[in-house]
Order: sequence, then structure tokens, then C-alpha cells
Amino acid sequence: MSELLIESASTRKHSSPLQWLAAAFACLIGLIICLMTWGGYLLESNEPLPSHADAAVVLEGSLQSASVRLAGAMHLLQQGVSDRVLLPIPPASYWGVPVAPMARQFLATNYGSSLAGRVDFCEVSGSVESTLDEAYAIGECIQAHSWTSVVVVTSNFHTRRAGIIWRKVMKSEDPRLQIWVRGTDDPNFQAQLWWHKRLWAKTWLMEFTKLIWAETVGR
Repeated sequence: MSELLIESASTRKHSSPLQWLAAAFACLIGLIICLMTWGGYLLESNEPLPSHADAAVVLEGSLQSASVRLAGAMHLLQQGVSDRVLLPIPPASYWGVPVAPMARQFLATNYGSSLAGRVDFCEVSGSVESTLDEAYAIGECIQAHSWTSVVVVTSNFHTRRAGIIWRKVMKSEDPRLQIWVRGTDDPNFQAQLWWHKRLWAKTWLMEFTKLIWAETVGR
């Protein structure tokens, strides 16, 4: 009888690590499945738009991202949600040519002179290298216009982090400013199938890492 008890205890002792390993592996697989299914939506923040805001603010990004962000801001202008659009631009191009006249011509060609006339430029220097830097730089332009409400327009994958950073900065710089964040569909990312393309997966990994930083150390 004692031998059977000893053998049973020995079996439990050896099987316990295997059970823990199997449980850990199952949890890992479950986590991976959850990230593949819903991970893309962790980056997004879908906020209801206000009925009116003083301006729609376009955040900088890659060439493709900047294009869809500008289109999203101009759409808000066309719909009457915002009175103005604030577009960040560098003071001059790589060859030293002023950017503002070229930007104005582009806007007039693509959106008409009436809407183009309701776009204000915010000159941002090349030292701006992050969303945090950009919030401080564009914040100065917002304060110069004495606006009290803005819609920050950015890519869908950037909305949650942008909201965290912008509200943190404006809480100290201009507490009276009301902020909403609007996401636009970006060719660099798709939330539902973010792991289907290398570019989408790369965008998710980089943005998710930055979001964790903003939610922890950045706060």
C-alpha cells in the first residue's frame, strides 16, 4: 500500500511541471489569437465628433499618411464641423524654396480656392521628431489663433496614442483647449487583418510599442 502511495506521489511530482508547461503554452496560443483578432483595434480610439470645432489639425506623417490625413481634415471643413484647417509645413523645402506658396497652390487645385483660403499653415522646424514634439510645436500655433476647440486628424492606427499625448501636453500648456481625435483610413495599416501584410505588421509593432511607452513611462 505504501509503495502505491509513493508511486502516486512521484507521478504527480513529475506530471506537475508538464501540466504547468501545457497551461502556459495554451495561454500563449490564446494570447496570440486574441492579438491577431483584436490587436489592431488596441491602437485605435473612435471618438464621437463635436457638432462644431474651431479647427481641424492635421498631424504629420509619411507621404501616404499625410495625404489621407489632409483629406480627412478637409472633409471636416467641407462638412462644416470645423471652421478652419491647420496644416503643419516646414519653412522651406530641401532646396531652400518656401513651402507655403506651393502648399497653397496644391490646396487650391485639389479643393478649390474657397476652401484653400480657410487653411492656415503652422511652420514646424526639422527638430520635431515625435508626436510629443509636434504637439508642443503645433500647440503654439493653436494658441496664436486663440482657438478653444480642435479636432486632431491623424491615421487610424495613431489615434489612441495621439489622444494621450495631446491631452497631456495641452493640460499643461492650454487647459481651456478642448480636443477630439479623428482617425482616417491609412494604406499603411488595417486593424482587422494587420498581420496579413508585412507593412501592416511593421506599423502595428512600432505603434504598439510606442503606445505602451505612452501609457506607462510617458504619463
